[in-house]
Amino acid sequence: MYDVLIIGSGPGGYVAAIRAAQLGLSTAVIEKSELGGVCLNWGCIPTKALLKSAQAMHYAKNFKDYGFTIEGDVKPDIKAIVERSRGVAAGMSRGIEYLFKKNEVNVINGFGKIIAKGEVEVTSVDGTKEIYKARNIIIATGSRANSLPFAPIDGKKIISYRQALVPESIPTSIAVIGSGAIGSEFAFFYKSLGSQVYLIEYLPSIVPMEDDEVSAQLSRSFRKMGMKVMTSAQVKSIDTKGENCRLTIETKKGEEVIETQMVLSAVGVVANIENIGIEELNIATEKGKIKVDNYYSTSVEGIYAIGDVIATPALAHVASAEAIVCVERIAGHNPKPLNYTNIPACTYTSPEIASVGSTERALKESGTDYKVGKFPFTASGKATTSGERDGFVKLLTDPVSDKILGAHLIGANVTEMLSGIVTARTMGATAKDIMGSIHPHPTMSEAIMEAAAASHGEVIHI
Repeated sequence: MYDVLIIGSGPGGYVAAIRAAQLGLSTAVIEKSELGGVCLNWGCIPTKALLKSAQAMHYAKNFKDYGFTIEGDVKPDIKAIVERSRGVAAGMSRGIEYLFKKNEVNVINGFGKIIAKGEVEVTSVDGTKEIYKARNIIIATGSRANSLPFAPIDGKKIISYRQALVPESIPTSIAVIGSGAIGSEFAFFYKSLGSQVYLIEYLPSIVPMEDDEVSAQLSRSFRKMGMKVMTSAQVKSIDTKGENCRLTIETKKGEEVIETQMVLSAVGVVANIENIGIEELNIATEKGKIKVDNYYSTSVEGIYAIGDVIATPALAHVASAEAIVCVERIAGHNPKPLNYTNIPACTYTSPEIASVGSTERALKESGTDYKVGKFPFTASGKATTSGERDGFVKLLTDPVSDKILGAHLIGANVTEMLSGIVTARTMGATAKDIMGSIHPHPTMSEAIMEAAAASHGEVIHI
């Protein structure tokens, strides 16, 4: 009998397991595949390794801007790029294995299904079944790629992020359907390696969850690379019978037909809640997600759910934060519920995107008064010396309290700059507080101080 039994070892599951063990709870994790789940093996980590290779390729193509001359062409070796990415993922997975051993977390290999309150049946690869008992069960089974109803993923011509991570060759052309983080990152990756890329978005702007000005900046940067960006565009059909894929797309200007070697479907994810005992135990769900309270209890006592299977942002760091709150509650502690209005979001294109809080569009729609402070990287000394002048920092502040309602950054390395703003919002800091905090010079992060000053109509440096 375990104190805690966790189904899934992704960023939610493995963090829950380690924290539970640290709190003195006997813990086991059920995993049917690699430790680390999609994020470490087929998502966040290997994707960023590929994007680093793409960034290196971008620098190589522009070495002359930094005073270097290269004899001959710089060509990507897709086999070596993929091998590096897979090696990084494997190393991170081994790291989790080490942490599990260090914290005495048991790993049970197989597919877990809850068959009764406190009981999980695990089916191993060879088909044998064994029942494990626990006082508390946490569902952390994550999600998988969604697909268009008229164009199911076949893994060859129509692919998901999983196949996009391990291409055998660089496609001459690829259509990416969906411009969220996954779609935009892969569009940047393949374009950097020489593919002709069509980025197709149903909504009026790419990265549609981001601030409108951020979306417009990324669109300009992508078009400058030579990417074809199509917004307010609906894919009506995909014909894969010929050598290439033939896409019929409804646009504002009428119907357009394009042909590409491959199509990447990046139209969101679906929660993995099938066949794990949800229906049999009458665990409440809504719109394909498990319903939970502020501490991640489901409608059945002793069963919890975290991460992509619940209706919160499908982000690795969100799943990890939920895991800690959930387990500390199980252990009898009194953790604070998460503040979902202060969740950072990052997109690792070039330029990068980082944001937290409300967009200007959302504030307008809600009738909320706000001030804007914006500082462009074209005025940043560090950005100029780095040759990375695309982008800006934009702060939205309350005109009365001066607190930060939202922050929207686009530029080089801005994903590394966002945590300070998240912390400032957590502590209730104001734009004046940020202005009064000395920022090192020259750095990209100075732009945060400058944007705070701009919200008060002041310019401090150039």
